[in-house]
Amino acid sequence: MGTLTVNQNKLQKRLRRLAGEAVADFNMIEDGDKVMVCLSGGKDSYTLLDVLLHLQKVAPIKFDIVAVNMDQKQPGFPEHVLPAYLKALGVEYHIVEKDTYSVVKELIPEGKTTCSLCSRLRRGTLYTFADEIGATKMALGHHRDDIVETFFLNMFFNGSLKAMPPKLRSDDGRNMVIRPLA
Repeated sequence: MGTLTVNQNKLQKRLRRLAGEAVADFNMIEDGDKVMVCLSGGKDSYTLLDVLLHLQKVAPIKFDIVAVNMDQKQPGFPEHVLPAYLKALGVEYHIVEKDTYSVVKELIPEGKTTCSLCSRLRRGTLYTFADEIGATKMALGHHRDDIVETFFLNMFFNGSLKAMPPKLRSDDGRNMVIRPLA
């Protein structure tokens, strides 16, 4: 990676500091954890990985990081990009292949939003994979804006005051989800 501009450097330091505070405030990562970083290929998850790799170097505790991307067989997804990037970083990674795209296309009428079904299918697959590799935490790239947006969506469309928590035990109790960018 090239040299950062002054503003990029300030942003990087701010993101790392705020994420470090969130991890500490909510006790998201503990000594000996194996953190499965869920990578979508978007900027939020790339940022999450960068922040956690830095935290791994400077934190007073030891924890492992394994990157996981779910290839949902969406047409046109550049499937070579993430593995090449992760190899270059020297990060342990897995690509989980699961054709949720076809399932969603079959079940959701054309023109309707696929987000809720797609995320439920993806989450179930990732929960199971986290168990298989012995991950103690699953890190997602949701950030403060996502959390606030979810709050307003729930308020206006569901009539409930609810958002995504920074740390969450899954309904079945087997997985701990963390959102260090909260």
